[in-house]
Amino acid sequence: MAYLPPHKRHSNASTPTPTPAPPSLSSSLRSLSLSSPRGGRHHHRGATARHPRPSNKIIHSAGCVSRWSPLPPFPDDPEDDDGSLRLELFSCDPIERKTGAKPLALVSSSSSSAAAAAAEASACSAEAAASAIAERFFPDLLAAAERAKANDAPKEEVKLSVVARVGKVLFQSGGSPVSMSSLREAVKAGEEGSRSQLHKSFYTNVPSECLDDMERFAAEKMGLEFDSSKEHYQVKVFDKHRSDSTISCKCIVQEDAKLAIHKVELNQVRQLVEDISCLFKDLDLRLMLSTKRILTNLDAEVEHAINCLVSSAVIDPDVKGGLRWPLGKESIDERFSIVGVWRTNYKAFRNKNLRLKLRHADRFDHRSSTGEVSNEVTFKLIGISARLEADDQDSNSLKEMLESAVRIVWESALSYKMAP
Repeated sequence: MAYLPPHKRHSNASTPTPTPAPPSLSSSLRSLSLSSPRGGRHHHRGATARHPRPSNKIIHSAGCVSRWSPLPPFPDDPEDDDGSLRLELFSCDPIERKTGAKPLALVSSSSSSAAAAAAEASACSAEAAASAIAERFFPDLLAAAERAKANDAPKEEVKLSVVARVGKVLFQSGGSPVSMSSLREAVKAGEEGSRSQLHKSFYTNVPSECLDDMERFAAEKMGLEFDSSKEHYQVKVFDKHRSDSTISCKCIVQEDAKLAIHKVELNQVRQLVEDISCLFKDLDLRLMLSTKRILTNLDAEVEHAINCLVSSAVIDPDVKGGLRWPLGKESIDERFSIVGVWRTNYKAFRNKNLRLKLRHADRFDHRSSTGEVSNEVTFKLIGISARLEADDQDSNSLKEMLESAVRIVWESALSYKMAP
């Protein structure tokens, strides 16, 4: 009997599943987002010859600024370091599976005096923190937005998206041990920090209690109103002719329990990433500008392939990602193949400038046969995104909007204890 990977094992494996006729993509397609072909640092270097499938789903633009810093900042003189900070092992299954070791997080030390800790915490009040973060991030935000729009290609519409995410900044060794000294060097390197031997990631899975509390107090603490609640599936498709990106088909479930394609897009392109280790909070902060590139037409062969792959999917809550495929239905013509699936449930709250998305995601990567379930908190800075797209760059009011958004996140979304 042929071997079945764990995610495809189910009780009715011997019963063939009828394949419905492919739904019409043209009638349900809202947009196709195309990632920039310009050299992101994780792709575009002989990927076709050496990697038949993309090894990294994250794409950065050629001029992307990506950096990290702690708040409060390190003392200017290393001799002034009073030992109030330390590196602590952090349990993170996805990273441990890949590297075989726990990553490290920068935390405040309990050995520091109460008076010193109180003084540091006062310096990082919501107002002071929001002002410091905006002062650093805002000039690069304006420059990155202009760069993204200047790189627009014919027949494409650039969509800018400014978001704030909460999670934990984690460090792994990239050839040399992670130390306080190497972190100091990374801060000094600024936007060139990505070239160092220090590997940084942002872990977005937060405790379920965090989502529950934020849902309960969203209106009261943040002035947001309930917007929507949805469940959808994302089918990730690899096209061998487009080896630097992954096609993502966002699907909804119809009344007949079949999937219908709601939107198709390619990887977002990151233009600016700012990670902040918030040393007197339980969670850290990421600010990011990314772009989507919307197309109006879809190649007939690609449309037919993704219709066939999506219509062949079988909804199965007992498998990772919530979807499985009958044998032989996971690829088409040795060109298109399923590389991953997501099942997501989310609730959204908003006001005119901010949209909070609380998402529970169940993901499965067919390439590595690994899955992950996570709870995620994302703030979409919709007011700032719209004004950047419209070239309304009144610096003072835009910066005030950014400070206001950061202050809301700082006060309402970073104080949930994550177990080390």
